[in-house]
Amino acid sequence: MKVALASDHGGVHIRKEIRNLLEEMGIEYQDFGCDCESSVDYPDYALPVAQKVANGEFDRGILICGTGIGMSISANKVKGIRCALVHDVFSAKATRQHNDTNMLAMGERVIGPGLALEIAKVWLTTEFEGGRHARRIEKLTNYEEQNL
Repeated sequence: MKVALASDHGGVHIRKEIRNLLEEMGIEYQDFGCDCESSVDYPDYALPVAQKVANGEFDRGILICGTGIGMSISANKVKGIRCALVHDVFSAKATRQHNDTNMLAMGERVIGPGLALEIAKVWLTTEFEGGRHARRIEKLTNYEEQNL
Protein backbone atom coordinates (compact mmCIF):
# COMPACT_ATOMS: atom_id res chain seq x y z
CA MET A 1 0.00 0.00 0.00
CA LYS A 2 1.17 3.51 -0.84
CA VAL A 3 -0.38 6.48 1.02
CA ALA A 4 -0.43 10.19 0.20
CA LEU A 5 -0.55 12.43 3.27
CA ALA A 6 -1.26 16.15 3.62
CA SER A 7 -2.61 18.78 5.96
CA ASP A 8 -3.20 22.47 6.11
CA HIS A 9 -1.97 24.60 9.00
CA GLY A 10 -4.74 23.22 11.24
CA GLY A 11 -3.55 19.62 10.96
CA VAL A 12 0.24 19.85 11.09
CA HIS A 13 0.69 18.13 14.47
CA ILE A 14 -1.53 15.11 13.82
CA ARG A 15 -0.06 14.73 10.32
CA LYS A 16 3.36 14.25 11.93
CA GLU A 17 1.91 11.59 14.24
CA ILE A 18 0.30 9.81 11.28
CA ARG A 19 3.62 9.90 9.45
CA ASN A 20 5.23 8.07 12.40
CA LEU A 21 2.41 5.51 12.40
CA LEU A 22 2.90 4.80 8.69
CA GLU A 23 6.61 4.26 9.29
CA GLU A 24 5.88 1.91 12.22
CA MET A 25 3.42 -0.05 10.07
CA GLY A 26 5.92 -0.26 7.21
CA ILE A 27 3.58 1.55 4.84
CA GLU A 28 5.14 3.54 2.03
CA TYR A 29 3.96 7.15 2.01
CA GLN A 30 4.68 10.61 0.71
CA ASP A 31 4.04 13.72 2.78
CA PHE A 32 2.77 16.67 0.74
CA GLY A 33 2.82 19.20 3.61
CA CYS A 34 2.13 21.81 4.75
CA ASP A 35 5.03 22.54 7.04
CA CYS A 36 3.81 25.73 8.65
CA GLU A 37 1.28 26.84 11.22
CA SER A 38 0.44 30.08 9.43
CA SER A 39 -2.78 30.14 7.45
CA VAL A 40 -2.85 28.31 4.12
CA ASP A 41 -5.73 27.25 1.88
CA TYR A 42 -6.82 23.62 2.38
CA PRO A 43 -7.78 23.05 -1.30
CA ASP A 44 -4.15 23.69 -2.25
CA TYR A 45 -3.24 20.52 -0.35
CA ALA A 46 -6.35 18.36 -0.61
CA LEU A 47 -6.92 18.61 -4.36
CA PRO A 48 -3.44 17.57 -5.55
CA VAL A 49 -3.37 14.65 -3.11
CA ALA A 50 -6.86 13.53 -4.14
CA GLN A 51 -5.83 13.72 -7.79
CA LYS A 52 -2.80 11.51 -7.08
CA VAL A 53 -5.03 8.92 -5.41
CA ALA A 54 -7.62 9.12 -8.19
CA ASN A 55 -5.04 8.59 -10.94
CA GLY A 56 -3.49 5.61 -9.14
CA GLU A 57 -0.17 7.09 -8.03
CA PHE A 58 -1.24 6.27 -4.45
CA ASP A 59 -3.63 3.63 -3.13
CA ARG A 60 -5.04 5.83 -0.39
CA GLY A 61 -4.79 9.33 1.04
CA ILE A 62 -5.07 10.87 4.48
CA LEU A 63 -5.90 14.55 4.95
CA ILE A 64 -5.99 16.59 8.14
CA CYS A 65 -7.19 20.13 8.76
CA GLY A 66 -8.79 21.87 11.73
CA THR A 67 -12.14 20.09 11.42
CA GLY A 68 -11.53 17.75 8.47
CA ILE A 69 -14.54 19.28 6.73
CA GLY A 70 -12.71 21.47 4.22
CA MET A 71 -10.31 18.71 3.29
CA SER A 72 -13.08 16.14 2.80
CA ILE A 73 -15.22 18.50 0.71
CA SER A 74 -12.20 19.34 -1.45
CA ALA A 75 -11.14 15.73 -1.95
CA ASN A 76 -14.65 14.64 -2.89
CA LYS A 77 -14.65 17.12 -5.78
CA VAL A 78 -12.16 14.85 -7.56
CA LYS A 79 -13.67 12.14 -9.74
CA GLY A 80 -13.00 8.69 -8.29
CA ILE A 81 -12.49 9.83 -4.71
CA ARG A 82 -14.53 8.56 -1.81
CA CYS A 83 -13.23 10.57 1.14
CA ALA A 84 -14.80 10.07 4.55
CA LEU A 85 -14.59 12.54 7.40
CA VAL A 86 -14.05 10.34 10.45
CA HIS A 87 -13.73 11.13 14.15
CA ASP A 88 -14.40 7.70 15.70
CA VAL A 89 -13.03 4.18 15.29
CA PHE A 90 -16.37 2.56 14.39
CA SER A 91 -16.85 4.91 11.43
CA ALA A 92 -13.26 4.34 10.30
CA LYS A 93 -13.91 0.62 10.08
CA ALA A 94 -17.37 0.95 8.55
CA THR A 95 -16.29 3.41 5.88
CA ARG A 96 -13.68 0.93 4.64
CA GLN A 97 -15.93 -2.14 4.93
CA HIS A 98 -19.03 -0.61 3.39
CA ASN A 99 -17.93 2.41 1.34
CA ASP A 100 -14.48 1.33 0.12
CA THR A 101 -13.16 4.80 0.91
CA ASN A 102 -9.84 5.65 -0.63
CA MET A 103 -9.29 8.80 1.41
CA LEU A 104 -9.64 9.65 5.08
CA ALA A 105 -10.09 13.15 6.52
CA MET A 106 -9.76 14.09 10.19
CA GLY A 107 -9.87 17.29 12.22
CA GLU A 108 -7.03 18.11 14.60
CA ARG A 109 -9.20 20.58 16.51
CA VAL A 110 -11.87 17.90 16.94
CA ILE A 111 -9.85 14.87 18.05
CA GLY A 112 -6.50 14.36 19.71
CA PRO A 113 -3.49 12.50 18.38
CA GLY A 114 -4.23 9.25 20.24
CA LEU A 115 -7.66 8.84 18.70
CA ALA A 116 -6.38 9.99 15.30
CA LEU A 117 -3.78 7.22 15.36
CA GLU A 118 -6.39 4.61 16.29
CA ILE A 119 -8.67 5.79 13.50
CA ALA A 120 -5.89 5.79 10.92
CA LYS A 121 -4.68 2.33 11.92
CA VAL A 122 -8.16 0.81 11.71
CA TRP A 123 -8.85 2.58 8.41
CA LEU A 124 -5.55 1.41 6.93
CA THR A 125 -6.01 -2.24 7.98
CA THR A 126 -9.70 -2.75 7.22
CA GLU A 127 -10.67 -4.33 3.90
CA PHE A 128 -13.73 -3.61 1.75
CA GLU A 129 -16.40 -6.29 2.25
CA GLY A 130 -17.76 -6.17 -1.29
CA GLY A 131 -21.07 -8.00 -1.74
CA ARG A 132 -24.11 -5.75 -1.44
CA HIS A 133 -21.77 -2.83 -0.76
CA ALA A 134 -20.06 -3.25 -4.15
CA ARG A 135 -23.40 -2.66 -5.87
CA ARG A 136 -23.74 0.67 -4.09
CA ILE A 137 -20.21 1.77 -4.96
CA GLU A 138 -20.88 0.81 -8.58
CA LYS A 139 -23.92 3.12 -8.60
CA LEU A 140 -21.74 6.00 -7.39
CA THR A 141 -19.09 5.22 -9.96
CA ASN A 142 -21.67 5.07 -12.75
CA TYR A 143 -23.07 8.43 -11.67
CA GLU A 144 -19.59 9.96 -11.74
CA GLU A 145 -18.94 8.57 -15.20
CA GLN A 146 -22.17 10.05 -16.55
CA ASN A 147 -22.15 13.39 -14.76
CA LEU A 148 -18.68 14.53 -13.81
